[in-house]
Amino acid sequence: MTPPSSRIPVAILGATGTVGQKFVRLLDGHPWFEVVALAASERSAGRPYADVVRWRETTPLPEAVAKMVVAPSEPPLPGRIVFSALEAEIATPIEQAFARAGATVVTNTRNHRMAEDVPLVIPEVNGHHLDVLPRQRAGRGWTGALVANPNCSTAGLAMVLAPLHRAFGVDRIVVNTMQAVSGAGYPGVASLDILDNVIPFIGGEEEKIAAETCKLLGDMTAGTFRNAAIAVSAHTNRVPVIDGHTETVSVGFARRVTPDEVRHALLAAAPSDLLRSLPSTPEHPIVVDPRPDRPQPRLDRDRGRGMTVTVGRIRPCPVLDVRLVLLVHNTIRGAAGLAIQDAELLVARGDVA
Repeated sequence: MTPPSSRIPVAILGATGTVGQKFVRLLDGHPWFEVVALAASERSAGRPYADVVRWRETTPLPEAVAKMVVAPSEPPLPGRIVFSALEAEIATPIEQAFARAGATVVTNTRNHRMAEDVPLVIPEVNGHHLDVLPRQRAGRGWTGALVANPNCSTAGLAMVLAPLHRAFGVDRIVVNTMQAVSGAGYPGVASLDILDNVIPFIGGEEEKIAAETCKLLGDMTAGTFRNAAIAVSAHTNRVPVIDGHTETVSVGFARRVTPDEVRHALLAAAPSDLLRSLPSTPEHPIVVDPRPDRPQPRLDRDRGRGMTVTVGRIRPCPVLDVRLVLLVHNTIRGAAGLAIQDAELLVARGDVA
C-alpha cells in the first residue's frame, strides 16, 4: 500500500499511566502518526505533560510532548485517531463519546471487547473482523468507530493458536500464565506481596482469556461474529518479572497432531503483504526458538521491537496433543504496540475518515 501523504494526527487518553506512556514512546517519530493531544484526569488537565507524568520508560521523555498541555478526557480533541489507555472503570462513556464525535477510537480497555458490533483485533489473526465497522456505525449512529485490542495474555496466546487453528482445528486448550507485574499498571502489586512470591489469582483474567480467545479465532459472516468452539481452561498467576508474560499451553486438536506439524505450521505463518506494509508489523511475528530453556522474559521479550511472540519447548502432551511455552511482551504486543498496529491497519484499509 501507499503510506499516508502526511502524518495523521492522533490523541492519547490516559496518557500519564503505564500504557499511556508506552503509547507516547512508541508513537514518538512514528512515520504515519503524530501525537497532537494528550488527555488525562482532571487533576492533570491544564498542566504541561512533563509536570504531571511520572515518566517510567527507559528512554527520555520525547521533547515533542513534554511541553504539551494535558487536556481533559472529553471530546473534542484534535486527532482523527484516539488511543485509549483509560482505566476500565471510567472508559465506557468517554470512549463512546469520542466515537460519537467522529474519532476512530482504538482502545486497550476491556469494556467493549465482547460487544457484538465491536471488532476485537490482532492484525495477523483476524484483521478481517474490521469489516463489522459499517454495521457498528449504522447501528449506533456514529460517524467514528470503536476498535478493541485483547487482553495482554490473550494477545500472545491467540497469535500462536491462530495458525494452528487454521491448519488443524484447535478444540481444547489448557493455559497457565506467569504474568509480569507491569500488567497491573503502576504502582501495581505491592513489593511485599510479589517479591519472593507467586500470586495465583488475577481478577477476571481467566474469564477474559477464555472469551476473547474464542472471539479472536472465530468467524464473521454478514457482519455477525461466531465464536470458535474451543474449550479453554486458564490459570493465571502474577510473578516477580517486570515485563513479559510467559504462558505454558497444552493444545488438543480435532485430529492427532504431532509436535513437528505444530512447529512447521508456526514457522510457515507469515504476514500478508498488506500487514508487512504496516510500520509496527515485525518481520517475524512468531519466532520458534529451539533451545531447551527458551523463551525467557529477560532475554526474549524485546524481539521484533516487542511485537514478536516467541515459542519454545514444543513437545508431545500425554493428556492433550502438544504442549509448548510462549512469551509475549505484555505492554507492547499485548497493549500499546498492538493498538498502534490496529490503527495502522485501519488506515491501510481506508477505515479512518
